[in-house]
Amino acid sequence: MTIQKHDDTVTVSHEAAMGLVQAVLKESARQQLPVSVAITDAGGHLQAFGRSDGAAFLTVDIAIDKAWTASSFGQPTHVWNQIVQDPGMAPLASRPRLLTVGGGCPLFVNGRLAGGIGVSGGTHEQDRVLAEQALNSLGFEIA
Repeated sequence: MTIQKHDDTVTVSHEAAMGLVQAVLKESARQQLPVSVAITDAGGHLQAFGRSDGAAFLTVDIAIDKAWTASSFGQPTHVWNQIVQDPGMAPLASRPRLLTVGGGCPLFVNGRLAGGIGVSGGTHEQDRVLAEQALNSLGFEIA
């Protein structure tokens, strides 16, 4: 089961969230890349979390904030990087928790936002690829 429905709200299930965490940690171990990975529900609340042995402590908060950012408006964090380049949108970059670095992706199921995933520990490209691979492996749509 990938989603749970409560009063018209769709959110990632605990089982699916843990599956995403395990998918990221397995692939990051294969690459010998210590990371942290966070899954938030549709409301931006932490649903699951994992951290590789040796992952830097700052990756914890960064992964959580990437997942929160991705679930906030259903936009990947690398897209936010482009959005805040617009002078009219630039003030959003100073917003607490908003991260504009690749590695955060929204979780969509049947076109509905169900949460977010955030990966931190590699480059922005490595983090993004790990997140997208995990989403693909569990059948989530990629934004």
